[in-house]
Amino acid sequence: MEQSTPWEVSDDRGRLAVAGSRPLRIVAYIQAGATLWDHGIRPVGIFGSQHDGAGPDRAKSGDLPLAEIPYLGSGGALHPDTLLAARPDLVVAVTYDGRQVYGLEPKTALEVEAHVPVVSVAVGPGRGLAEVRERFAALAGSLGKGEPLSAAGELDAAEDALRQATGGPRRPRVLALSPAGPERVHLARPSAWPDLRALAEHGVGLLEPAGGAGTNWSTVGWAEAAALAADIVLTDVRANAARPEALRADENWRAIEARARLVPWNPEAPCSRRAHTRFFASMAETIRETAGS
Repeated sequence: MEQSTPWEVSDDRGRLAVAGSRPLRIVAYIQAGATLWDHGIRPVGIFGSQHDGAGPDRAKSGDLPLAEIPYLGSGGALHPDTLLAARPDLVVAVTYDGRQVYGLEPKTALEVEAHVPVVSVAVGPGRGLAEVRERFAALAGSLGKGEPLSAAGELDAAEDALRQATGGPRRPRVLALSPAGPERVHLARPSAWPDLRALAEHGVGLLEPAGGAGTNWSTVGWAEAAALAADIVLTDVRANAARPEALRADENWRAIEARARLVPWNPEAPCSRRAHTRFFASMAETIRETAGS
């Protein structure tokens, strides 16, 4: 039987979301929806950010069955009436600054929140990967769902494998980036991204771009990226990032491709044990192969 007593959750903006009973119909930002799916929760609708388009970004969607879950729009193109027409009992999103509901225009967020509870989970700087994961797990638990019991052991094994891979005599140099186009690239500042900080905590040798403007990224030319001489390059695969084939006219990108192992990287991956197990296991394998070559 479904819970019929009042339901409430404090989110990471410091706001209390309250409902008369446990919410059943959930609309979510696509990353949050993919995370909830890994916990056994099926959203009735998903939405994107200002970086997304008229269709969902496959890179952000995890294992969501996109053909079966309506995509309501993204950024300024998402009208509050469209979201509310899905008749949600709860909207789940993320926040990078502890204030803004990411993926919704401020006016849209205010109008939506006047009609339905909104919960935002912090995923930005200052929040550890395990903490983000546990915040989503707690939210899913309040909704009566959770990941399989086996997921914890699988994650522990993947983390152990990563620590073992980084413990050898040769530690590959790892750079995370998001291609902006043939002339510019955004180099990730590892401390700003929970998943990159987690890699560093497990021994991965992440390269730090030069100081300057930009909290999350250092935007430079491809020559500066090539000069870092990375052995492994984590490359943003979200739809708003430039594709490798669009970069090959630049000799510096070609030098990066020739030197480094390119690994797909999703800065907005689902925040679940299942997703993090895949991430750590993939990195462990790549580091073992690179260190042994």
